[in-house]
Amino acid sequence: MTIAELRTRFQDPTPAELQLIARYGELPEDGRRARAFDAFAQSGLPHRRLEQWKWSDFRQSIQSIEASSAQSGPRMAPPANAIVLRFDGRSWDVPDGLPDGFRVFEKDTAQALGNAEQLPMAALTASQTGQPKTCDILQIEVSSSQEQPIFLDFAGAGREMAFARIAFVVRPGARVDVIEQHSGGAGLSAMLVEFGLQKGASASRTLLQSGGHQEATAITGLVSLDEDSEFQQTALAFGAKVARIETRVWYSGPNAAAFLNAAYLPADGKHVDFTSHVWHGAESCTTRQLTKGAVPDGGRGVFQGKFHVPRSVGQHTDADMQHQALLLENGAEVFAKPELEIYADDVECAHGNTSGQLDESALFYMRQRGIPVAEARAMLTEAFIAEALETAHPDVLQTLLDASRDFLRGSGE
Repeated sequence: MTIAELRTRFQDPTPAELQLIARYGELPEDGRRARAFDAFAQSGLPHRRLEQWKWSDFRQSIQSIEASSAQSGPRMAPPANAIVLRFDGRSWDVPDGLPDGFRVFEKDTAQALGNAEQLPMAALTASQTGQPKTCDILQIEVSSSQEQPIFLDFAGAGREMAFARIAFVVRPGARVDVIEQHSGGAGLSAMLVEFGLQKGASASRTLLQSGGHQEATAITGLVSLDEDSEFQQTALAFGAKVARIETRVWYSGPNAAAFLNAAYLPADGKHVDFTSHVWHGAESCTTRQLTKGAVPDGGRGVFQGKFHVPRSVGQHTDADMQHQALLLENGAEVFAKPELEIYADDVECAHGNTSGQLDESALFYMRQRGIPVAEARAMLTEAFIAEALETAHPDVLQTLLDASRDFLRGSGE
């Protein structure tokens, strides 16, 4: 199909969308790739007229995609015993000598994506990955519990665009710990990370995101949970010009559980969007979600969370969603939209949403004991944020706390 024919699928394409069309046109034809690109073309780059994207307008933010100069923000060092997989904006680097029960398959053709119409940035990633002579898609099979954490280092390496996809299949009873570092480095980065947890399997995911003031980042996580499985996610985000971290969880078997914790700290000119959708498609499943944010003047934080509990299969659901934000200065922006969509009648579901300022009484108490006001504010905010990071992988927890502390004391930017 010619570039001119591809352009007709978009309504008044922007320069950035024209660049994506041109890149797609250079890739091998593939039915799965075409279906993903068609799903992306239905909306193009997400924009404010889409309800789920009204506060994170990628189309307006990236009129043209330009190479980024360098990575920015805090970084994590891989734990000493980690299995390190690095993505340089084009290909994965997979080490030799992998442990038993851990197999990596490199894919050089496009892979199908379910529900692509609901996931425009994930659909874009699916359409732009799976290239011959490169390695931008990995499938990892975990057949036995791993003592070594898996460290994924996503970097754009000064490119205009970076697209990567990785899928974990965790076999019954197995466990894996995944640590992700998303440090920007491309004008547009779109990453898709998938977890399929089979009966009795468990996985933990710890994520650190940072990006430059001219970068756009989309990180989509898709999680499927079978009977008795457990998934735990902890994320700390510093944002970019526009950044969205989206997590979708589907329960396909009973007695499964998911714990979703996150914290956001966007500086002046930075934007962070945490969006999640949990589908309780099986009985007696448990979800706990805690998201906290602290936003200074010029920063923007977004939280959108939804629990969907169907009538027939969602009975005995136990779910709780909490979002709490601090507006540290005038000019800070926080937008929140927690939702419960419940059709079952035997459930325990709750949600809460608060935004405000630091407790003046606590500040006064600390100042009375000789603590300078700036330090007192930083200490209170640090304690507030730290609660959401307690479930991070122990090998990088201190790094996340240090990154938060540096930001709050003015040395993180």
